[in-house]
Amino acid sequence: MNPNSPNQEAIKKIQELIKDIDIAMLTTVSEEGLVSRPMKTQDVEFDSNLWFLTKKDTSKFHELLQNQQVNVAYAGKSFVSIRGEAELVDNTEKIKEFWSPAYEKILETTFEDPNLVLIKVNAESAEFWDAGNKFKMASFLFRRLLGKNTEGTDLNQIVEFH
Repeated sequence: MNPNSPNQEAIKKIQELIKDIDIAMLTTVSEEGLVSRPMKTQDVEFDSNLWFLTKKDTSKFHELLQNQQVNVAYAGKSFVSIRGEAELVDNTEKIKEFWSPAYEKILETTFEDPNLVLIKVNAESAEFWDAGNKFKMASFLFRRLLGKNTEGTDLNQIVEFH
């Protein structure tokens, strides 16, 4: 992919916006409807894929077996919503790559546990609001409150990856 393409620029922007936000809300589709759960994002640069670690004996695992469409939302110094398709990756070596001592306490297991699985979210599109620039954010919200067009404000952008 061309390093100066709009997609590469968007990927870099999203990397920058989410890099210090440790917890994301992963939304899956259950029999009852949409369900959102806090998940720790793996500490790797966003390249249009996101990675999460879970166990196979969870509701989210079973929901992803039925419907792979997900949304991942980040809120912090910025707001990012990523829509995509989840892939369950059962690979001990890849799990070991992402493993940290914190997981041992949180998940009460080791990286060798056969019940562990990775969720790889292949991003299809992303929408983001760069809240880091207070002036831009205030201007954007003010224009929205007045019912004015906020296109071109550069604060809110939607990017398609595929």
